[in-house]
Amino acid sequence: MALRIKLASLMVDDQAKALAFYTDVLGFVKKHDIPLGGEFRWLSVVAKDRDDIELSLEPNVNPAGKAFQQAMFEQGIPLLSFETSDIDAEYARLTGKGVVFKSEPKDAGTVRIAIFEDTCGNLIQIHTA
Repeated sequence: MALRIKLASLMVDDQAKALAFYTDVLGFVKKHDIPLGGEFRWLSVVAKDRDDIELSLEPNVNPAGKAFQQAMFEQGIPLLSFETSDIDAEYARLTGKGVVFKSEPKDAGTVRIAIFEDTCGNLIQIHTA
């Protein structure tokens, strides 16, 4: 049996803000929201059309994690890439919702990409083949 991706984690500076952005703006669906005591919770989202791959929105409270997140942001390096079938339409939809893009859709080898800020300390890429 081959390995497969089931869960990926993304550090966010505010879980409530991240949940609102990833659901209300990007269109993902909340899958888990389990209190872990105090202000933290196990929080994950999935794509509307499939729920077998989760994105965990992790509270970024580790100083090393914060330094990594900030360095990647400052260098313009996205931490995730989401696929879309029509990057130009998705760019227009997200721009209409106030998403701040660092770049308009552009060709990058065999794909087209665009990079935006997720309001939670990360750069995220969208791509289409």
